[in-house]
Amino acid sequence: MAPVLEARDVSKHFTVRSALGSSAVVRAVEDATLALEPGEIVALVGESGSGKTTLARLLSRLYEPTTGEIRLNGTPVGGGGRRAGREYHRDVQLIFQDPFGSLNPLHRVRYNLERALRLHHGVRDKAERTRRVEELLERVSLTPVDQFIDKFPHELSGGQRQRVVIARALAVEPKVLLGDEPISMLDVSIRLEMLNLLDRLRTEDGLALLYITHDIASARYLCDRIVVMYAGRMVEGGPKEDVIGNPQHPYTKLLIDSSLDPARAAGDRAELFGADAGELGEPPSLIDPPAGCRFHPRCPVVMDVCRTEAPPRTELPNGQWTHCWLQQRDKNQGES
Repeated sequence: MAPVLEARDVSKHFTVRSALGSSAVVRAVEDATLALEPGEIVALVGESGSGKTTLARLLSRLYEPTTGEIRLNGTPVGGGGRRAGREYHRDVQLIFQDPFGSLNPLHRVRYNLERALRLHHGVRDKAERTRRVEELLERVSLTPVDQFIDKFPHELSGGQRQRVVIARALAVEPKVLLGDEPISMLDVSIRLEMLNLLDRLRTEDGLALLYITHDIASARYLCDRIVVMYAGRMVEGGPKEDVIGNPQHPYTKLLIDSSLDPARAAGDRAELFGADAGELGEPPSLIDPPAGCRFHPRCPVVMDVCRTEAPPRTELPNGQWTHCWLQQRDKNQGES
C-alpha cells in the first residue's frame, strides 16, 4: 500500500541568538525518513528533546524543512500560499499534547467545532452545522451531546477536552492524524479509553496515525510499527513485536528496560549490557552534537568507530532496521 504521508531525509535546524548577539544552530532533526500508510498506526518513541515534536510539526507543515521533503499522496509539498496550506491541513491534522491550550477558552464547544466545518467545508446552514457537531461529539463518546455542546473548555475534564480536540480534527475529514503525546496530560484512569478511541477511529475511517510518546508500553498497545528517535536522529524501527522483543540498538534496549520497571538500578542493566554498564549521563546538546553515533557518550557497549563515524542503516529480513555499528559488525562477520 502506498504511503499517504512521507518524510524523506528531512532535517530541521533552528538558529538561536543570545542576548550578546552571538548565534548558534540547533540541529533538532537530522535525515529523518518516515512513511505513514492508510489504516496504520506508527509510534514515534524517544525521551524528551529527541526531536519527536519537531518532526510532527514538520509533517503538519507548521515548520518547513531545512533539507529534505514532505510528500502527501506521493506529491512533494511546500510553498503554495495560504490556500495550499489549508488544503494540506484538510488532509493532515495535528493533535497537541495540551487539550486546554488547543481550544479557544472564550468560546463554547459548539463554536470550536463549527469553525472547522465552516473553514474547511463551507457549511453555512446553521441546522446542518448543528447536526454535524452532534455527530462528531457522538463519535468521540461525548454523550448525551446536549450536556457538552454548549460548555466552555474550562467546564470539561482533561479527557473530555481532548475528545473535543479529536472531534475538531475529525470535522476536517483528514487522512492523517498526528498525535503529539495526546494522552500524556490525562489522568491514568482514562488513558486507555483514549487509546481505544484512537484505535477505533483508525479502523472506522482508515486513518493513518502517528502516535508520539515517550512511553513504549502504550506504543506497544496501540501501534503497528515503532520508530525510535534519539537526539534528533532515528536509530531503530520496525514491527512493534520485533522492536520490543528483539531490540537492535542499545538505546532501544534502555527504553524498554526503563518501561518494564522504572526502579531498575544500574546492576539490572548489566544483564543487557555486561558488567561495565553504569551511569549513562545526560542527552547531548543539539547545538554541538557528538560526532559519529550521537548515542555513543551514553552507550554501555560503545566501540571506537562509534565515536567518529555515523552508523549506516542495517536492514533485517523481518522489516526491522537500525543505525548501529554493532549490527554492522555482526553483519560483516556473518558474511565473512
